Amino acid sequence: MEAFALLRDRSAAIGPRFDHLALAPAAAAICYPFLLRAFHAVVGAQAATPSPLAIVAATLILAVAFVVPFLALALACRPDANPAARRLAYAGVATPTLYVFLGVVQALLHSPLPDELVWCVLWLAIAIWSRTTGNPVAATRPTVGRWRIVHGITAAVLCVYVAFHLANHLFGLIGPDAHAAVMKIGRMVYRSGVGEPLLVAAMLFQIGTGLFLAWRWSAAPQGFHRTFQVASGAYLSLFILGHMNSVFIYARSFLGIPTDWNFAIGAPTGLIHDAWNIRLLPHYALGVFFVLSHLASGLRVMLVAHGVNRRAANRLWGAGVAISGAISAAIIAGMCGVRIS
Repeated sequence: MEAFALLRDRSAAIGPRFDHLALAPAAAAICYPFLLRAFHAVVGAQAATPSPLAIVAATLILAVAFVVPFLALALACRPDANPAARRLAYAGVATPTLYVFLGVVQALLHSPLPDELVWCVLWLAIAIWSRTTGNPVAATRPTVGRWRIVHGITAAVLCVYVAFHLANHLFGLIGPDAHAAVMKIGRMVYRSGVGEPLLVAAMLFQIGTGLFLAWRWSAAPQGFHRTFQVASGAYLSLFILGHMNSVFIYARSFLGIPTDWNFAIGAPTGLIHDAWNIRLLPHYALGVFFVLSHLASGLRVMLVAHGVNRRAANRLWGAGVAISGAISAAIIAGMCGVRIS
Protein backbone atom coordinates (compact mmCIF):
# COMPACT_ATOMS: atom_id res chain seq x y z
CA MET A 1 0.00 0.00 0.00
CA GLU A 2 2.83 2.36 0.84
CA ALA A 3 4.44 1.61 -2.53
CA PHE A 4 1.20 2.49 -4.37
CA ALA A 5 0.89 5.69 -2.35
CA LEU A 6 4.47 6.60 -3.23
CA LEU A 7 3.82 6.04 -6.94
CA ARG A 8 0.68 8.16 -6.75
CA ASP A 9 2.58 10.97 -5.06
CA ARG A 10 5.29 10.82 -7.71
CA SER A 11 2.69 10.98 -10.48
CA ALA A 12 1.10 13.99 -8.85
CA ALA A 13 4.48 15.68 -8.57
CA ILE A 14 5.26 15.02 -12.21
CA GLY A 15 1.86 16.33 -13.30
CA PRO A 16 -0.85 14.91 -15.53
CA ARG A 17 0.26 12.23 -17.95
CA PHE A 18 0.68 13.14 -21.60
CA ASP A 19 -2.47 12.34 -23.55
CA HIS A 20 -1.14 10.67 -26.67
CA LEU A 21 -4.61 9.94 -28.02
CA ALA A 22 -5.35 13.67 -28.10
CA LEU A 23 -2.91 14.05 -31.00
CA ALA A 24 -4.17 11.04 -32.96
CA PRO A 25 -6.66 13.08 -35.06
CA ALA A 26 -3.86 15.40 -36.20
CA ALA A 27 -1.56 12.47 -36.97
CA ALA A 28 -4.29 10.77 -39.00
CA ALA A 29 -5.08 14.02 -40.84
CA ILE A 30 -1.40 14.45 -41.75
CA CYS A 31 -1.42 10.96 -43.27
CA TYR A 32 -4.59 11.63 -45.28
CA PRO A 33 -3.05 13.30 -48.39
CA PHE A 34 -0.46 10.55 -48.66
CA LEU A 35 -3.18 7.90 -48.60
CA LEU A 36 -4.83 9.64 -51.55
CA ARG A 37 -1.48 9.87 -53.32
CA ALA A 38 -0.93 6.14 -52.73
CA PHE A 39 -4.39 5.44 -54.16
CA HIS A 40 -3.55 7.34 -57.33
CA ALA A 41 -0.19 5.59 -57.62
CA VAL A 42 -1.99 2.23 -57.55
CA VAL A 43 -4.91 3.15 -59.84
CA GLY A 44 -2.88 5.13 -62.37
CA ALA A 45 -4.12 7.19 -65.30
CA GLN A 46 -7.50 6.76 -66.96
CA ALA A 47 -6.04 4.94 -69.95
CA ALA A 48 -4.48 2.26 -67.76
CA THR A 49 -6.43 -0.87 -66.79
CA PRO A 50 -5.57 -1.81 -63.20
CA SER A 51 -5.08 -5.46 -62.29
CA PRO A 52 -7.40 -7.21 -59.80
CA LEU A 53 -4.67 -6.94 -57.17
CA ALA A 54 -4.35 -3.21 -57.82
CA ILE A 55 -8.12 -2.80 -57.45
CA VAL A 56 -8.07 -4.58 -54.09
CA ALA A 57 -5.10 -2.51 -52.92
CA ALA A 58 -6.70 0.75 -54.06
CA THR A 59 -9.97 -0.16 -52.33
CA LEU A 60 -8.16 -0.86 -49.07
CA ILE A 61 -6.20 2.40 -49.28
CA LEU A 62 -9.36 4.40 -49.93
CA ALA A 63 -11.10 2.63 -47.05
CA VAL A 64 -8.28 3.66 -44.72
CA ALA A 65 -8.65 7.25 -45.95
CA PHE A 66 -12.33 7.10 -44.99
CA VAL A 67 -11.32 5.82 -41.55
CA VAL A 68 -9.52 9.11 -40.79
CA PRO A 69 -12.65 11.23 -40.07
CA PHE A 70 -14.41 8.39 -38.24
CA LEU A 71 -11.37 7.80 -36.05
CA ALA A 72 -11.52 11.47 -35.12
CA LEU A 73 -15.24 11.11 -34.40
CA ALA A 74 -14.55 8.19 -32.06
CA LEU A 75 -11.86 10.19 -30.25
CA ALA A 76 -14.23 13.15 -29.88
CA CYS A 77 -16.45 10.85 -27.80
CA ARG A 78 -13.78 10.34 -25.12
CA PRO A 79 -15.19 11.58 -21.79
CA ASP A 80 -11.72 12.32 -20.38
CA ALA A 81 -10.57 14.56 -23.26
CA ASN A 82 -10.09 18.24 -22.53
CA PRO A 83 -11.87 20.84 -24.70
CA ALA A 84 -8.81 21.51 -26.88
CA ALA A 85 -8.37 17.80 -27.61
CA ARG A 86 -12.07 17.45 -28.34
CA ARG A 87 -11.99 20.39 -30.75
CA LEU A 88 -8.94 18.94 -32.46
CA ALA A 89 -10.90 15.72 -32.93
CA TYR A 90 -13.85 17.62 -34.42
CA ALA A 91 -11.43 19.31 -36.82
CA GLY A 92 -10.13 15.85 -37.72
CA VAL A 93 -13.64 14.79 -38.71
CA ALA A 94 -13.58 17.56 -41.32
CA THR A 95 -10.27 16.36 -42.81
CA PRO A 96 -11.63 15.44 -46.30
CA THR A 97 -13.45 18.72 -46.86
CA LEU A 98 -10.63 20.81 -45.36
CA TYR A 99 -8.16 19.22 -47.77
CA VAL A 100 -10.34 20.17 -50.74
CA PHE A 101 -10.74 23.69 -49.34
CA LEU A 102 -6.96 24.00 -49.02
CA GLY A 103 -6.40 22.82 -52.58
CA VAL A 104 -8.80 25.40 -53.99
CA VAL A 105 -7.27 28.21 -51.92
CA GLN A 106 -3.80 27.13 -53.07
CA ALA A 107 -4.95 27.37 -56.68
CA LEU A 108 -6.50 30.79 -56.12
CA LEU A 109 -3.24 32.05 -54.61
CA HIS A 110 -1.07 30.43 -57.32
CA SER A 111 0.91 28.92 -54.47
CA PRO A 112 4.15 27.22 -55.55
CA LEU A 113 4.11 25.08 -52.40
CA PRO A 114 2.77 21.52 -52.59
CA ASP A 115 -0.60 21.01 -50.94
CA GLU A 116 0.84 18.22 -48.81
CA LEU A 117 3.53 20.49 -47.36
CA VAL A 118 1.12 23.28 -46.45
CA TRP A 119 -1.33 20.72 -45.06
CA CYS A 120 1.25 19.11 -42.78
CA VAL A 121 2.51 22.47 -41.48
CA LEU A 122 -1.03 23.61 -40.71
CA TRP A 123 -1.91 20.44 -38.85
CA LEU A 124 1.31 20.51 -36.87
CA ALA A 125 0.51 24.09 -35.87
CA ILE A 126 -3.04 23.12 -34.87
CA ALA A 127 -1.75 20.16 -32.87
CA ILE A 128 0.77 22.33 -31.03
CA TRP A 129 -1.94 24.89 -30.32
CA SER A 130 -4.18 22.18 -28.87
CA ARG A 131 -1.42 21.20 -26.42
CA THR A 132 -0.60 24.74 -25.32
CA THR A 133 -4.10 26.06 -24.64
CA GLY A 134 -4.16 24.54 -21.17
CA ASN A 135 -6.84 22.34 -19.71
CA PRO A 136 -9.77 24.53 -18.68
CA VAL A 137 -12.50 23.08 -16.54
CA ALA A 138 -15.26 21.93 -18.85
CA ALA A 139 -18.75 23.22 -18.31
CA THR A 140 -21.25 20.45 -17.58
CA ARG A 141 -23.99 22.15 -19.58
CA PRO A 142 -22.66 24.61 -22.17
CA THR A 143 -25.22 27.33 -22.76
CA VAL A 144 -26.34 27.94 -26.34
CA GLY A 145 -29.37 30.11 -25.70
CA ARG A 146 -31.95 30.14 -28.48
CA TRP A 147 -29.36 29.69 -31.20
CA ARG A 148 -30.06 25.95 -31.34
CA ILE A 149 -33.74 26.59 -32.05
CA VAL A 150 -33.05 29.26 -34.68
CA HIS A 151 -30.44 27.01 -36.31
CA GLY A 152 -32.97 24.19 -36.47
CA ILE A 153 -35.69 26.37 -37.98
CA THR A 154 -33.36 27.62 -40.72
CA ALA A 155 -32.24 24.04 -41.37
CA ALA A 156 -35.86 22.95 -41.79
CA VAL A 157 -36.36 25.65 -44.44
CA LEU A 158 -33.14 24.69 -46.23
CA CYS A 159 -34.26 21.05 -46.31
CA VAL A 160 -36.29 21.90 -49.43
CA TYR A 161 -33.14 22.94 -51.29
CA VAL A 162 -31.09 20.04 -49.90
CA ALA A 163 -33.72 17.49 -50.93
CA PHE A 164 -33.86 18.87 -54.47
CA HIS A 165 -30.08 19.14 -54.76
CA LEU A 166 -29.49 15.54 -53.68
CA ALA A 167 -32.33 14.24 -55.84
CA ASN A 168 -30.76 16.13 -58.74
CA HIS A 169 -27.46 14.34 -58.14
CA LEU A 170 -29.24 10.97 -58.03
CA PHE A 171 -30.29 11.63 -61.63
CA GLY A 172 -26.58 11.33 -62.40
CA LEU A 173 -27.17 7.56 -62.25
CA ILE A 174 -29.25 7.98 -65.40
CA GLY A 175 -26.72 10.22 -67.09
CA PRO A 176 -25.33 13.76 -67.38
CA ASP A 177 -28.20 14.87 -69.64
CA ALA A 178 -30.83 13.84 -67.09
CA HIS A 179 -28.87 15.60 -64.35
CA ALA A 180 -28.62 18.77 -66.46
CA ALA A 181 -32.34 18.75 -67.29
CA VAL A 182 -33.37 18.53 -63.63
CA MET A 183 -30.77 21.11 -62.60
CA LYS A 184 -32.08 23.55 -65.21
CA ILE A 185 -35.52 23.41 -63.58
CA GLY A 186 -34.12 24.00 -60.10
CA ARG A 187 -31.88 26.85 -61.16
CA MET A 188 -34.91 28.81 -62.27
CA VAL A 189 -35.52 29.27 -58.53
CA TYR A 190 -32.21 29.04 -56.68
CA ARG A 191 -30.21 30.89 -59.36
CA SER A 192 -32.78 33.67 -59.71
CA GLY A 193 -32.08 37.26 -58.69
CA VAL A 194 -34.03 36.76 -55.47
CA GLY A 195 -33.47 33.07 -54.80
CA GLU A 196 -29.68 32.99 -54.94
CA PRO A 197 -29.00 35.86 -52.47
CA LEU A 198 -31.53 34.40 -50.03
CA LEU A 199 -29.99 30.94 -50.34
CA VAL A 200 -26.46 32.27 -49.83
CA ALA A 201 -27.56 34.32 -46.80
CA ALA A 202 -29.30 31.30 -45.27
CA MET A 203 -26.24 29.11 -45.85
CA LEU A 204 -23.90 31.66 -44.29
CA PHE A 205 -26.23 31.92 -41.31
CA GLN A 206 -26.17 28.14 -40.92
CA ILE A 207 -22.38 28.12 -41.11
CA GLY A 208 -22.05 30.80 -38.44
CA THR A 209 -24.60 29.38 -36.03
CA GLY A 210 -23.38 25.83 -36.67
CA LEU A 211 -19.77 26.64 -35.82
CA PHE A 212 -20.92 28.62 -32.76
CA LEU A 213 -22.95 25.67 -31.48
CA ALA A 214 -20.10 23.24 -32.20
CA TRP A 215 -17.66 25.42 -30.26
CA ARG A 216 -20.00 25.74 -27.29
CA TRP A 217 -20.92 22.07 -27.12
CA SER A 218 -17.30 20.97 -27.53
CA ALA A 219 -16.46 22.64 -24.21
CA ALA A 220 -17.76 19.58 -22.33
CA PRO A 221 -18.07 15.83 -22.94
CA GLN A 222 -21.29 14.85 -24.68
CA GLY A 223 -23.05 11.57 -25.31
CA PHE A 224 -22.53 9.69 -28.56
CA HIS A 225 -25.56 11.08 -30.37
CA ARG A 226 -24.78 14.68 -29.44
CA THR A 227 -21.12 14.19 -30.40
CA PHE A 228 -22.18 12.79 -33.78
CA GLN A 229 -24.52 15.73 -34.28
CA VAL A 230 -21.79 18.25 -33.45
CA ALA A 231 -19.20 16.47 -35.61
CA SER A 232 -21.50 16.19 -38.63
CA GLY A 233 -22.51 19.83 -38.19
CA ALA A 234 -18.89 20.96 -38.05
CA TYR A 235 -18.14 19.01 -41.23
CA LEU A 236 -21.14 20.54 -42.97
CA SER A 237 -20.24 24.09 -41.95
CA LEU A 238 -16.80 23.75 -43.50
CA PHE A 239 -18.12 21.77 -46.47
CA ILE A 240 -20.68 24.46 -47.35
CA LEU A 241 -18.13 27.24 -46.90
CA GLY A 242 -15.64 25.45 -49.13
CA HIS A 243 -18.31 24.55 -51.68
CA MET A 244 -19.43 28.17 -51.95
CA ASN A 245 -15.81 29.23 -52.37
CA SER A 246 -15.35 26.66 -55.15
CA VAL A 247 -18.53 27.67 -56.97
CA PHE A 248 -18.71 31.45 -56.59
CA ILE A 249 -15.04 32.40 -56.42
CA TYR A 250 -12.99 29.63 -58.05
CA ALA A 251 -15.29 28.46 -60.86
CA ARG A 252 -17.39 31.52 -61.69
CA SER A 253 -14.92 34.35 -61.01
CA PHE A 254 -11.45 32.81 -61.24
CA LEU A 255 -11.89 30.27 -64.04
CA GLY A 256 -15.06 31.62 -65.64
CA ILE A 257 -16.50 28.15 -66.22
CA PRO A 258 -20.02 26.76 -65.68
CA THR A 259 -20.64 24.81 -62.47
CA ASP A 260 -22.29 21.88 -64.21
CA TRP A 261 -21.89 18.10 -64.13
CA ASN A 262 -18.42 18.25 -65.70
CA PHE A 263 -17.26 20.66 -63.02
CA ALA A 264 -18.64 18.43 -60.26
CA ILE A 265 -16.94 15.25 -61.47
CA GLY A 266 -13.66 16.86 -62.52
CA ALA A 267 -14.07 16.04 -66.21
CA PRO A 268 -12.46 14.90 -68.39
CA THR A 269 -10.32 12.75 -66.08
CA GLY A 270 -13.04 12.17 -63.47
CA LEU A 271 -12.81 11.52 -59.74
CA ILE A 272 -10.92 8.22 -59.73
CA HIS A 273 -8.00 8.64 -62.11
CA ASP A 274 -6.81 12.15 -61.34
CA ALA A 275 -4.25 12.87 -58.61
CA TRP A 276 -6.08 16.04 -57.50
CA ASN A 277 -9.68 14.99 -58.12
CA ILE A 278 -9.54 11.89 -55.95
CA ARG A 279 -9.78 14.15 -52.91
CA LEU A 280 -13.27 15.10 -54.11
CA LEU A 281 -14.58 11.56 -53.65
CA PRO A 282 -14.44 11.42 -49.82
CA HIS A 283 -15.32 15.12 -49.72
CA TYR A 284 -18.58 14.57 -51.64
CA ALA A 285 -19.41 11.21 -50.09
CA LEU A 286 -19.15 12.47 -46.53
CA GLY A 287 -20.85 15.74 -47.45
CA VAL A 288 -23.96 13.84 -48.55
CA PHE A 289 -23.75 11.38 -45.65
CA PHE A 290 -23.32 14.04 -42.99
CA VAL A 291 -25.99 16.42 -44.29
CA LEU A 292 -28.62 13.68 -44.15
CA SER A 293 -27.45 12.09 -40.91
CA HIS A 294 -27.20 15.55 -39.32
CA LEU A 295 -30.84 16.11 -40.19
CA ALA A 296 -31.62 12.69 -38.70
CA SER A 297 -29.82 13.77 -35.52
CA GLY A 298 -31.89 16.94 -35.35
CA LEU A 299 -35.08 14.92 -35.83
CA ARG A 300 -34.04 12.59 -33.01
CA VAL A 301 -33.54 15.53 -30.64
CA MET A 302 -36.95 16.92 -31.56
CA LEU A 303 -38.68 13.56 -31.06
CA VAL A 304 -37.10 13.00 -27.65
CA ALA A 305 -38.01 16.55 -26.61
CA HIS A 306 -41.65 15.84 -27.51
CA GLY A 307 -41.86 12.70 -25.41
CA VAL A 308 -41.06 9.97 -27.93
CA ASN A 309 -39.45 6.91 -26.36
CA ARG A 310 -35.68 7.35 -26.50
CA ARG A 311 -35.08 3.81 -27.73
CA ALA A 312 -37.55 4.28 -30.58
CA ALA A 313 -35.97 7.64 -31.45
CA ASN A 314 -32.53 6.01 -31.50
CA ARG A 315 -33.76 3.26 -33.82
CA LEU A 316 -35.23 5.86 -36.16
CA TRP A 317 -31.92 7.74 -36.06
CA GLY A 318 -30.03 4.55 -36.92
CA ALA A 319 -32.32 3.95 -39.89
CA GLY A 320 -31.75 7.53 -41.00
CA VAL A 321 -27.98 7.09 -40.83
CA ALA A 322 -28.19 3.87 -42.84
CA ILE A 323 -30.32 5.57 -45.51
CA SER A 324 -27.85 8.48 -45.54
CA GLY A 325 -25.03 6.07 -46.30
CA ALA A 326 -27.00 4.39 -49.08
CA ILE A 327 -27.90 7.69 -50.76
CA SER A 328 -24.31 8.88 -50.47
CA ALA A 329 -23.03 5.67 -52.09
CA ALA A 330 -25.58 5.98 -54.91
CA ILE A 331 -24.65 9.58 -55.69
CA ILE A 332 -20.93 8.84 -55.66
CA ALA A 333 -21.48 5.80 -57.89
CA GLY A 334 -23.22 8.03 -60.42
CA MET A 335 -20.41 10.58 -60.25
CA CYS A 336 -17.90 7.80 -60.90
CA GLY A 337 -19.69 6.60 -64.03
CA VAL A 338 -22.19 3.98 -62.84
CA ARG A 339 -25.45 4.06 -64.84
CA ILE A 340 -28.77 2.31 -64.24
CA SER A 341 -30.06 2.63 -67.78
